[in-house]
Amino acid sequence: MEKPDKREEIVRATLALIAVHGFHGAPLAMIADRAGVGTGTIYLYFENKDMLIAEIYKDIEDRLSALIMEGYAPEKPVRERFLHLGTALLRYFIENPLDFRYLEQFHNSPYGVGFRRDYMLGQKRNCNVYRELLEEGVDRQVMKNLPQATLFALAFGPLLTVTRDHILGFISLDDSLIVRTVEACWDGIRR
Repeated sequence: MEKPDKREEIVRATLALIAVHGFHGAPLAMIADRAGVGTGTIYLYFENKDMLIAEIYKDIEDRLSALIMEGYAPEKPVRERFLHLGTALLRYFIENPLDFRYLEQFHNSPYGVGFRRDYMLGQKRNCNVYRELLEEGVDRQVMKNLPQATLFALAFGPLLTVTRDHILGFISLDDSLIVRTVEACWDGIRR
């Protein structure tokens, strides 16, 4: 059996610790201990903790983007594309709860402010598909004419809440409930 890559061990340890303890509750010494490396080894792969945090965010974003784009058909009606994106997003988070918890902390921290601003201004490097779909929906008058941030919150915010509730065991998201939940989000933004 091949020994895991040290960089990958550092990333996995960081993801797990930050998901549980937050950014400030997971110092580099704790990350190094969990990864089975010396603290100095982290600096061979990452300039500092901020770069490590940003790299993990980028890695998750790349995986998520690739997954949601599987089977995405830009020629389909806005509603069908919305349902595809919402369902794919919800399924990804259910299957990757540590990624979800990491992203939730990231976006609700000072680290995420720049990324959120870039998204809202259309300068985010991945996942512009959400912004473009919402803009198209408003332009075609199939979605409510609301600011982009408001539409995004109404469309995808509830998915984040039900994901959190699923992870915490308050609800159990089966296939039927996933579909009905995403359809309810659509109902909240459609005209």
